[in-house]
Amino acid sequence: MRRTSAKKSTIVRAKARMLGVVSWLTPALAARVAARLWFTIPPRVRVGVDVAGGAPFETSVDGRVVRGAVWGDGPVVYLVHGWAGDRRQMAPLVEPLVAAGYRVVAFDGPSHGRSDPGRSGPGRSHAVEFANALATVASRHGAARAVVAHSMGAMATMVALRLGRLSAERLVFVAPMHELRSYLDRFADSLGLGRRARRRLDADLEAHVGMLVEDFELLNLAEDTQPAPLLVVHDRNDRQLGWAESVALVDQWPGARLVTTEGLGHSRLLGDSAVHEAIVDFVSR
Repeated sequence: MRRTSAKKSTIVRAKARMLGVVSWLTPALAARVAARLWFTIPPRVRVGVDVAGGAPFETSVDGRVVRGAVWGDGPVVYLVHGWAGDRRQMAPLVEPLVAAGYRVVAFDGPSHGRSDPGRSGPGRSHAVEFANALATVASRHGAARAVVAHSMGAMATMVALRLGRLSAERLVFVAPMHELRSYLDRFADSLGLGRRARRRLDADLEAHVGMLVEDFELLNLAEDTQPAPLLVVHDRNDRQLGWAESVALVDQWPGARLVTTEGLGHSRLLGDSAVHEAIVDFVSR
């Protein structure tokens, strides 16, 4: 197994070096290849199982099917998973919210789980596709008492709010992704893109999603919306998305609250009972 992993790493590094050379010779071609890689969904993260008793539903986004399920009755709470996950990641939150008297709606994002690929094609997606899927699901199931979103799902939620296609009384962001620029910079550096290819990559990405890279910062997205009360839950030792950025977000978001966990990482906090209690308490206020 280690030999296989080492071999794959060597192949990836070799391809990155090759793309770096191409970026100096034909920057437009290198940018197109890099953009395709950027939108490609990595291998699925570890997920759980669906909660029994949910009523399945289907809805259409640009002629493509988004699939989900509904549990309980009462004010609606939407669960939004992150990049490379699916709604089963959010399953541990279903029963606590249903027990508190809420109707819980969860769905699989485009090209994730059981949903069809979005406009980006099989195996690819982005935050705006997620936002459109959330907005379409919400148009069917009603205004949100709250949206509970994990990782990139938080960014997609803010995009949907910014576009005026979603309303929510409260927001809960679990280990949220705060912006794209720094991750895009590291991605481009890992591919060895030259300056011209790097600029072209930004332009290609922005043309594809219809938004500027800087527009994806959560605080920028919040500027054109009425900020809802916000709870952020983040583990101090999250290796994927930094806890310090959540501290800064809460400091600048009026009335926001931060719950910090220890030792749960990026995804395990979704299954933590103390996290569930904090979320249900916040949604129910």
